[in-house]
Amino acid sequence: MTARREPPVIQLLVTDLDNTLWDWFTAWHRSFSSMLASLEELSGVPASALEKETKTVHQRRKTTEYSMLLNELPSLKAISGSLAPLKVFDEAIHVLNSERLRATALYPGVKSTLEILKRGSVPVVAYSESLAYWTEWRIRKTGLDGLIDVLYTSPDHDLPADVSIEDIRTLPPDDYGLRSTEHRHVPRGIIKPNPVVLHEILEDYGIDARSVAYVGDSLMKDVAMAKDVGVHDVHAAYGVVQHKEEYSLLRRVSHWSQEDVERERRLVEQPAIQATHELHHGFGELLQFFQFEAASR
Repeated sequence: MTARREPPVIQLLVTDLDNTLWDWFTAWHRSFSSMLASLEELSGVPASALEKETKTVHQRRKTTEYSMLLNELPSLKAISGSLAPLKVFDEAIHVLNSERLRATALYPGVKSTLEILKRGSVPVVAYSESLAYWTEWRIRKTGLDGLIDVLYTSPDHDLPADVSIEDIRTLPPDDYGLRSTEHRHVPRGIIKPNPVVLHEILEDYGIDARSVAYVGDSLMKDVAMAKDVGVHDVHAAYGVVQHKEEYSLLRRVSHWSQEDVERERRLVEQPAIQATHELHHGFGELLQFFQFEAASR
């Protein structure tokens, strides 16, 4: 009779965020497509033209969540004259924000699993390629501030020369930032699957790679990086959305290069990387694969 294998003991969980803890794509698509439809109706500029201009701005700013987007779209600037398009087309921004707020939600099992780890004193570190502001907003919105111990992201995008942070922040100071989760910025230009940040996380905690699990939705970024570093890799398969018809809009307006888009398409159709563990129904499946224990100090 074969002896039952004990699950690996994990003393540190590192996790991706977008489409791993929450459904970033659904929230983005609903909010952006609704804003696009509103802009087309208000301005008379075809959505196809706005999409092309949007991609140019997103590539220049290196993000698909650029807060000042409308002010840099040539078609809207031509219509707005001396006024800022963000003010002229404020109604479209309200549509965007309302849909984003309505659609931003955690996947099943995320909060309850992180609460179990918190009670067991197992640290949770998040590492995302998304920029600082909207990542902090989603952590606050979903109630994960404090359940995530440390957050690693890139800094926010640059602002136009004549705009300051104070100009775009209209809420009280307490409505920005995180109260309990520590936020650390990674150098600009470092993107997954570059293992530099993951190595840094392991060094900061002083925990051997064999006692660390990393979970993410991307085989070519998250799983490949985890394998490179030698931690336990977990694929959040429930978060894969590249096969959806709606994903074509993201490809059309994203800051990704055409080469990036084509490489992703090929890897989705013929994945070259196999994950060691896969989550199909929810984040809580992690508890079936591993035994989580606090590291001895």
